[in-house]
Amino acid sequence: MYYPRLKDLRQDRDLGQKEIAAYLGIDQRVYSNYEIGKREIPTRFVIALADYYKTTTDYILGRTNNP
Repeated sequence: MYYPRLKDLRQDRDLGQKEIAAYLGIDQRVYSNYEIGKREIPTRFVIALADYYKTTTDYILGRTNNP
């Protein structure tokens, strides 16, 4: 699955992949694979990122356009 909103949310806040990966406690390459859809993002990371970005998991997953 492709997660374009992960990149959009990150770039809107002028953050790098390394910063988000550090927040999640993972390697930057792993996080990069989530952004481009090479790996499925675990639910716990979707929840953590929704909290971090103050949005919903549905928005991150593309189920709604309402952040």
